[in-house]
Amino acid sequence: MLLLLLLILLILQPLLPLPPVPLPLPLLTVSLPLPLLLLLLLVLLLLLLLLLLLLLLLLLLLLLLLLLLLLLLLLLLLLLLILLLLLLLLLLLQLLLLLLLLLLLLLLLLLLLLLLLLLLLLLLLILLQLLLLLQLMLLLLLLLLLLLLLILLLLLLLLLLLLLLMLLLLLLLDSAIFT
Repeated sequence: MLLLLLLILLILQPLLPLPPVPLPLPLLTVSLPLPLLLLLLLVLLLLLLLLLLLLLLLLLLLLLLLLLLLLLLLLLLLLLLILLLLLLLLLLLQLLLLLLLLLLLLLLLLLLLLLLLLLLLLLLLILLQLLLLLQLMLLLLLLLLLLLLLILLLLLLLLLLLLLLMLLLLLLLDSAIFT
């Protein structure tokens, strides 16, 4: 709006006979013609606009920097989250490995128990076999004793027969002598 007013004044200035306007300054007063004054005002306005543009550019740069910082923070947070997830995965893997180790230990214990049971069964079978061998030995001993008894009986019978024969012979000899 100010620019429009200044342009209108510049256009209408030749038609209006206006005296030169004094410009108040701190130490001296200078009277300038109106076109120069308007030009100065235009230059000042342009400078103000340039300053405003520079300020806006600075604000935009600051906003861009803030956005970049926010993006960096977001990236750092994402990296931290990924690291945390990786740590959790590592912990889960460690837990799984521990569980697998425990399962393997349990399986080993079960296998050891089965081996012990099998060894006990083998010992029992060996003991039973030893008992059977002892029974066989006892049977053999009994058979040997029976054989010995039979041989003794046969010897006694033979002795009895010999004694009987001797008695018969003695009787025959006695009867022959008396006759």
